[in-house]
Amino acid sequence: MISGKLVAATVALAVATPLPTGWAGRTADCSPPRGTMSIGESWAQRRLNLPEVWRLTRGSGVKVAIVDSGVDTTHPQLTKVRRRIDLTDTGAGDCVGHGTAVAGIIVGTENRGVPFAGVAPEATLISIKQTNEENGEVRLLAHGILRAVQLGADVINVSVRAPDRPELKAVVAYALAQDVVVVAAAGNVTKDDGTSAPAYPAAYPGVLSVGAAGPDDARAESSSTATPVSVLAPGVGVTSTSPGRAYRENLEGTSFAAPYVTGVVALVRARHPALDQSAVRRRIRLTADGGAGTGTGAGMINPLLAVSAILPSESVAIAPDEPVPLPAEAILPAPVEDARAVAIATWIALVSTVAAILAVLVRVVIPLGRRRGWRPGRVGSGG
Repeated sequence: MISGKLVAATVALAVATPLPTGWAGRTADCSPPRGTMSIGESWAQRRLNLPEVWRLTRGSGVKVAIVDSGVDTTHPQLTKVRRRIDLTDTGAGDCVGHGTAVAGIIVGTENRGVPFAGVAPEATLISIKQTNEENGEVRLLAHGILRAVQLGADVINVSVRAPDRPELKAVVAYALAQDVVVVAAAGNVTKDDGTSAPAYPAAYPGVLSVGAAGPDDARAESSSTATPVSVLAPGVGVTSTSPGRAYRENLEGTSFAAPYVTGVVALVRARHPALDQSAVRRRIRLTADGGAGTGTGAGMINPLLAVSAILPSESVAIAPDEPVPLPAEAILPAPVEDARAVAIATWIALVSTVAAILAVLVRVVIPLGRRRGWRPGRVGSGG
């Protein structure tokens, strides 16, 4: 449990940290990768079986924040973006394409004829732009996470690999203390990197760290093993939205695996609103399909189980309450036997019986006596 003093210090540190210089007035080089207008169904859509999950929940009422490169809200499937914050002073649009793809995986709404939709299409999105380039600034990332908490986010997606910095660690701890689920990419291994170092904030305790998996549910070769991984999600051959009302296919990396988990978190928080952030993380790990090897954690996420499984640990068995005893006046005492009344009733019953017998005799004997003239009857001999 995080103390109140630490929470206060966290906020003070993050707010007091000056924004990086050189951002104000910077001209944005807005040239996102060109997308395509025609796409096929990706293996990730089939693997996660989202239509079955949507029978139970679609993430309604949950606020999701992404701290990324902005979002192109002109895309027809990104109608759930409710607020855009720009920390770069370059405009809230997405000139990289990264944030738009992340947003689509989380909250992309269904569109007839398009074989793609986000994991939680009825969740609402807050876009916090912290970079206008491939690589962002750690202090802006920390400010973005803080701003997401202040705006009431239920889950924050960080598809960014950053170094360990005190302000970043502090603001993540603050988010967790405010019951916010933090989901982060575990990082990628590239040919330039060689052996990778842990990625932050994914490596911080309490963060849902996400590795990338391929169609065989195995860890992708590009997914880092240096960062502790909580679960895997589709991170190879991924399809999502792109600026310019387009789409991109064959996306790869933990950056695109993390939003799948963020979407599942939104579904769980909508279906089980009483669970705190720790219980939500635990549920997602326990319902995953099982990992095998370093960097796989609990294995591939299972959205249907995550929202529908009954976990005994979440419902503590409680013995039924003892029945409340009735008040003394509610139970009437047995009446005391009245001997005189019993005797009178007995005599009345006896007299009534005798009277009934006499009445029968009168009806039978008197007519018979009249017919005989009241003479005694004769008894015949036995011979």
